Amino acid sequence: MTGKAGPAEPLIKCSLTTKSTKKNHKEHKGNTFNDRSGMNKEDIFKKILDCSFKIHSALGPGLLESAYEECLYYELVNLGFKVGKQKPMPLVYEKVKLDAGYRVDLMVEDLIVIEIKSVESLSDVHMAQILTYLKLSGCKLGLLINFNVYHLKDGIKRVVM
Repeated sequence: MTGKAGPAEPLIKCSLTTKSTKKNHKEHKGNTFNDRSGMNKEDIFKKILDCSFKIHSALGPGLLESAYEECLYYELVNLGFKVGKQKPMPLVYEKVKLDAGYRVDLMVEDLIVIEIKSVESLSDVHMAQILTYLKLSGCKLGLLINFNVYHLKDGIKRVVM
């Protein structure tokens, strides 16, 4: 023992850096799988699920929603998807566009809305939230993911309009 105290090892290692994701509503325009490789909405949905399971296996439950959001964004961008993060969703009322502060956690290929949670259990309010985002965005498919569960399969809700 030398008596020198070195830097503490982080408890959780994630290869994610936040330099490229500073903006709240950054959108990455990767390869659009719809046009280039023929992936359909269901194929994209499966890739999102695969990434979600990978992240949950590596990090487990108990982190903040923002940590899971950053990791999922990172994974999807690395696969070449076009991903909008914290994308503003304006509310249109009587032909007036209102900025009511609605923000979708992640929107993949302008087709799939992802709402990320890290809560004890999902509630009706969370389901209402993703239904609202689907309606405002015009998307037909959504994914509500609660990462704060022991088995991720118990925290996933597929939502179709």
